[in-house]
Amino acid sequence: MANQKHLLTFLPSLLLSLSLWGHEPLLMAANEVIPVGVVLDLKSPVGRVAESYMSMALYDFYAVNYDYHTRLALFTKDSGDGVITAASTAMDLMTHEEVQAIIGPQSSTQARFVIELGRKAQVPIISSSATSPSLSPSQNPFFIRTTQEDSAQVRAILDIVKAFGWWEIVLIYEDTDYGNGLIPYLMDALQEIDTRVTYRSVIPPSSNNTEISEELEKLKANHTRIFLVHMVASLGSKLFALAKNAGMMSEGYAWVLTEGLSSLLDPMGSKVMDSMQGVLGIRPYIPPSKQLKDFEIKWRRNLTSVKTKSKSTTSLNLFGLWAYDTVWALAIAVEKAGIVHSSFLKQNDSSSKVDLATLGIFEMGTKLCNAILTTTFQGLSGNFHLVNGQLEPSAFEIFNVIGKTERIIGYWTRQRGFSQNLNYTGKEAYSTSKDKLKQPIWPGDTIEQPIKLRIGVPVRTSFKEFLKVDWPTDKPSISGFAIDVFHAVQDALPFPLPHEFIPYMNKHRQSNGSYDELLYQIKIQKYDAVVGDTTIVSNRSLYVDFSLPYTELGVSMVVLVKVDVSKNLWIFLKPLSLTLWLTTGVAFIFTGLVIWVLEHRVNLDFRGPPKQQLGLIFWFSFSTLAFAHKENVVNNWSRFVLIIWIFVVLILTQSYTASLTSILTVQRLQPTFIDIKEIKKNGYFVGYQKDSFVKGLLIKQLDFPESKLKSYVTPEEYHEALSKGTHNGGVAAIFDEIPYIKLFLAKYCSRYTVVGPTYKTDGFGFAFRQGSPLVPYFSRAILNVTQDKDKIGAIEQKYFSSQTTCEDQSTTISSHSPSLGVDSFGGLFIIAGITSLTSLMVYLFKFIYSHCPILSDDNPTNSCWYKLVKMTKHFDQKDFSSHTFKGESHKGSDFHSRNSIEVTNDVVIHDNNRSLSSNSR
Repeated sequence: MANQKHLLTFLPSLLLSLSLWGHEPLLMAANEVIPVGVVLDLKSPVGRVAESYMSMALYDFYAVNYDYHTRLALFTKDSGDGVITAASTAMDLMTHEEVQAIIGPQSSTQARFVIELGRKAQVPIISSSATSPSLSPSQNPFFIRTTQEDSAQVRAILDIVKAFGWWEIVLIYEDTDYGNGLIPYLMDALQEIDTRVTYRSVIPPSSNNTEISEELEKLKANHTRIFLVHMVASLGSKLFALAKNAGMMSEGYAWVLTEGLSSLLDPMGSKVMDSMQGVLGIRPYIPPSKQLKDFEIKWRRNLTSVKTKSKSTTSLNLFGLWAYDTVWALAIAVEKAGIVHSSFLKQNDSSSKVDLATLGIFEMGTKLCNAILTTTFQGLSGNFHLVNGQLEPSAFEIFNVIGKTERIIGYWTRQRGFSQNLNYTGKEAYSTSKDKLKQPIWPGDTIEQPIKLRIGVPVRTSFKEFLKVDWPTDKPSISGFAIDVFHAVQDALPFPLPHEFIPYMNKHRQSNGSYDELLYQIKIQKYDAVVGDTTIVSNRSLYVDFSLPYTELGVSMVVLVKVDVSKNLWIFLKPLSLTLWLTTGVAFIFTGLVIWVLEHRVNLDFRGPPKQQLGLIFWFSFSTLAFAHKENVVNNWSRFVLIIWIFVVLILTQSYTASLTSILTVQRLQPTFIDIKEIKKNGYFVGYQKDSFVKGLLIKQLDFPESKLKSYVTPEEYHEALSKGTHNGGVAAIFDEIPYIKLFLAKYCSRYTVVGPTYKTDGFGFAFRQGSPLVPYFSRAILNVTQDKDKIGAIEQKYFSSQTTCEDQSTTISSHSPSLGVDSFGGLFIIAGITSLTSLMVYLFKFIYSHCPILSDDNPTNSCWYKLVKMTKHFDQKDFSSHTFKGESHKGSDFHSRNSIEVTNDVVIHDNNRSLSSNSR
C-alpha cells in the first residue's frame, strides 16, 4: 500500500513536469519509488529557486537515465524561516511520508536541529545551502553538505585584504549560526597578516530599518572605512539600501561581500543593486559547459510556466545549481545502493507529529550515505566530488558591482592566488598582488583606492630642510627630509600604502597649532598618522603610538664663544710636560759637555779658566736653541754630534711653537657658559624653538622658570638672540634638538658651540593611532632604511649637503689641551744620546791609547789616582798634533819641556819624601 501511495503521488508530479517542459512522456515502469523530503523556506529567493531547479533536475535526470530501477519522489514542505517549524516538518516527513533522505533545510540554524533528527532515524540530511563551519559532517555522519563550507573562502578574502593593503577592517555579520560560524576563521586569518578588526557589527535577522540605521551611524562615526559583510540576501538588501542613505556608499569606502551574499545578487532587484555600486564580492567559480548552457536556455524558455513573481529567476543561481546537482547525486546513489522503500522499521502507532518515539530507523541509511559520499560526476556547478562529507572547494571569482551587472575582475585559486584566467600550467608562482586583478571601480564611481592613509604634516616657517609646504597651485606641494624618509620607508613595506598628506594649517595657510595639538588630531580621528619632524616623548605616547626613530637623539645647549682676555704667566711652559722639560735640560747639558770634551784640546774657544769653561758648556748647548752659538767646532766628532743635536733642537722648537700656538688660539675661544648651573644661578634667559616640546623639558626636567624662557622660530633669530646676550634682550643659551642644532651650527659654526650634556630624547618618529597595526611594519621598514647607508646617505646629501661644513661642534671647547711628553720624542733623544756617547767613547779611547807610553814609563808602584791626575793634566794640554796648533809647535816644545821639568821635580820631591818616610820608620 505504501508503494502504491507514493506512486500515486509521484505520477502527478512527473506528468506536471512533462507538461511544463513540453517533452513526450518517458513512462517507464519503476520497480521502486523512493520518497525524498525537501525542506525549504519557499518564501525566500533561495527556497523558490531551489524548488524550481530540483524539479528540473528530477526530470532531466530520468530523461537521461530512463532505465534506472529507482525513481525519486520529492515531497516539498515549506519550513519558513523558523527553527521549530523546520524540525517538525522534517520529523513529519520521516514519520508519515517515510522519506529515506531529506534535502535541506535551507539555513544553518535549522539544519542543526534537523541533523539531530536524521542521526536518530539514520536518514541522510543533505543540504545545499547550510554553509556554516559550525556544522561539521565529520561529527554528524548522516549530514552531507553538497555546497562549499564558508571557511573555504577565507584564504581568498585574506588575499584581497592583503592585496589592497587594508590594515584594519570592520566585520558586519548577522547574529545566526550562519553569521557567527565564519567569524572565528576570519579573525584568526586577519591576525596572521596583522590586519586589525576595529569593530564587529552583529545585526540580528529580525532588526528593523531603524535599528540597522543606528548601527550604521556607529560605523560611520568609526574611522575605519573598510567593511566585510557576511549575511543572507534578505538582511543584506536592507543593509545596503540604508547604507546608501547614510552616505556610506561614497568615495573613501570599500565593501567586500562573502560568498553567501555574492551568490544571491540577482534576486535583490535593481533598487538594491543600485545601492551596491562599487562593491567587491567573492563567490565560487562555475565553469562553463554545454550542459549548463542548455539548462539556461530551457530555464529562460519556461519562465512563464514557473509560478513566481520574482525577477530573480532570470539568471542562473549558484544555490539553485547546487540543489540541482544534489538531486542528481541522490538519484545516482539510490540506484547504486539498491535502496528499497520497505527498509523503514520500528515505527510505533503514535499519532503525534512531534513525538520522537514515532521515529523509526532507516536500515539502509548508512549504505545510502556511503553511496552519496562516493558519487562523482560533472554537474551544472562543476565537478561534484565530496571530501570529508562536503563539496570540494573550487576556484573563486572576484567581481565588482557596476551598474546592474557584476564585472569579473579576476580569479583566485589555492595554487596560484590571483590571476586573470584559470589556465593553470603548474609553473605560475602564487600571487597576492592586485596587479593580477583588473582595476575595480570603488564606491563613489572612482578608481582611487579607498582608505587612503590621512597623514597630517606640520606647516613649518623655519628649518624647511626637514619639511616644507608650498602652494604652487591649489594643491599643496610637500617635500623635505622627513617626507623623503617616509617615501623610502613606504617602499620598504610589504604592501601598498595609499596615502594623502594634509597640512595642519588654518585658513591663512599658517600653522594651526603646536606639535602636541597636531598629534592630538590622531586621537580625535582627524588624521590616521602624522609625518614630520615630530619628536618621540613620553607624554605624547599617551594618545599616539610612535614608530622607531629615524634621526639622532637628544637635546643640547648652544652658547656663544668669546675671546678669553685672562692672562697666564706660566702658559709658555704648557706645551711641554715636566718630564720633557727635565729630559731636554739634561740632554742640553750632556750635549754641551760632550762638545767641550771633544773640542777642549784642539779649540781655543773651549779653553780658559775653569769657571769660563763651565759657563761655556751651558752656553754652547742652550744657544743652539736659537742657533746663536758663535764658537766654531773643529773636531769632526764634534761636528757629527752637533749636526744630530741641531736636528733634535729643530724638531723640539717647531713642536713647541705649534703646541703653544694651538694653546693660545684655543685659549682665546671660550664658551660664555659651560653648563646650565651658572645660567640658572644668575637668572639668565634661555631660548627654545617655538611650539616645541623643549619648553616642557626646560620647565619640568631642568627646572627653569617659565619667565626665563623665550621662544624663537628661525636660525637667524637664534643668531640674533645669542649675539645680543642675556643683558641686551637676548639669551644666554639656546636649547634645541640635535638635528636643528646641526643645521644652525652649519651656518654659524665659527661663533657658537655646543656645551654641557645631551638630554636624552628618542629622536624623530612617525606617529599613528594607538593600536595601529602599521606601527610594527613601519618600525621594521625604518630599520631597513636607516641601516642602509647608501639610501639614508643619499637623502641626507640631498637636503644638507649645501650647508657649510664645520668641525664637529658637539664636543665642548676645552682650555686644557694635553702637553707634549717624552714619549713623543723618545726616538730623537735616543739617537742623539747614542751619537754623543759613541763620539765621546771613540775620542777617549784614542786619547788614552795615545798616552799609554807616558803612563807606562812611570814607576809601576804609582797609584791609580796619580795616573788619573797625570792623564787629566795631559788632557788639559793643547793637542799640537791638531791642525789648529801647527803654527805654535816650537812654543809648544818649550812649554812641553818646562812642563816635563816640573813634572820631574815633582817626581823627585815625591821620591825624596818617600825616602825620608822610609828612614823615619
